[in-house]
Amino acid sequence: MNPPLIALTGSTGFIGRHLLAELPKRGYRIRVLLRRPSEVPAGASGAVIGDIASPYNMAAALRDVDMVIHSAGLAHAMSGRPEDDYRTINTEATVKLAQSAERAGVKRFVFLSSIRAQSGPSSEGVLTEEMEPHPTDAYGRSKLEAERGLAGLDLDWAALRPVLVYGAGVKGNMAALLALAQSPWPLPLGGLTARRSLLSLDNLAAAVDAVLKAEGSLRRPFIAADPEPVTIPAMVTALRKGLGRGPGLIPVPSFVLKGAAALAGRGEAYQRLAGSLVASPDALRNLGWQPVSSTRDALAELARQAGGSASGA
Repeated sequence: MNPPLIALTGSTGFIGRHLLAELPKRGYRIRVLLRRPSEVPAGASGAVIGDIASPYNMAAALRDVDMVIHSAGLAHAMSGRPEDDYRTINTEATVKLAQSAERAGVKRFVFLSSIRAQSGPSSEGVLTEEMEPHPTDAYGRSKLEAERGLAGLDLDWAALRPVLVYGAGVKGNMAALLALAQSPWPLPLGGLTARRSLLSLDNLAAAVDAVLKAEGSLRRPFIAADPEPVTIPAMVTALRKGLGRGPGLIPVPSFVLKGAAALAGRGEAYQRLAGSLVASPDALRNLGWQPVSSTRDALAELARQAGGSASGA
């Protein structure tokens, strides 16, 4: 029998690139859906040009496809975009693509949603899928509405709700923390005690694989997170370990950091840094997902790769 054929959107993005590299190693053929003509990316068995925002005729793109992985969309980091943009691209385009997949007889539609479909940037207690979702911004609302749109179809689907994903090429807050860890200076972050769930790219690829291989109907969201939440000091310690250095942390009281951040106009950034967000991947583990690396080891490897890239530049 031929290996399963997967149609992948977003193959040029941070997550999509990694899935394109890793899923063939797990026995899948990948057909990438591209917005504009280009060479077939390495790892893909084929490519089809199309616009997921207007998927009126996706029959050719989805012919003989067993399952779809939809990772394309507007990212949370694209702040300042109007809410209608998020709704059009993250919600409406997702549902239209899923409708096309349903007409094509696709067996399962895997949607890369976000923990922000369930919660704001921080949360008290441990998040689980059984809790009522409370997204706090346009990005989170667009992802949740897409999930609800999928629930209205007859197609089998699964929505992965990843927490902050990190790995080679990461941007945003994790890239900023990596830059701080690479600096030669002691960091005044040793007093932060809030824990946050993270998700390595390799563990995300394993989660996608688990969802693709799961038997029976799914039709539900799954939180995707490394099993062990960590503090900011633990993140810095792991990153600097990967660089062959000690932690170099100073335990400055959190109220001092909060005040300094407010004076610098970075109060919101501080809340993201100091607030807790712990999410449970138990439902995903019950499905058969097994993480391939620990958070601390994966962060150390990220720093080693970044250090090697910098030294080779």
